[in-house]
Amino acid sequence: MTIDQIEAQMKARALNFVGLGALVKFDLGGGDVLFIDGRATPPTVGRQGAAPDTTLTISGDNLMKLADGKLAPTLAFMTGKLKVSGNMGIALKLANMLED
Repeated sequence: MTIDQIEAQMKARALNFVGLGALVKFDLGGGDVLFIDGRATPPTVGRQGAAPDTTLTISGDNLMKLADGKLAPTLAFMTGKLKVSGNMGIALKLANMLED
């Protein structure tokens, strides 16, 4: 899956991130990054962002599995498919939003 496809799918789900209240960076590897700005109304998804509150390192394929409910966030974290740096509380809140 390309970064363009991932970005399009995350933009389609942007309203799921209402109430996040934080800027989250997804480091997809290979220099590809996506940001979810949950501070904006409505939330935005893009490739540009300031200093994030939380950074999640995950492959694009695994990100889409998380978003589609095919990979549990806790399992991804415990198996090393997802790494979190920054505010863990925001990561947990985002995980709940992705699961809905």
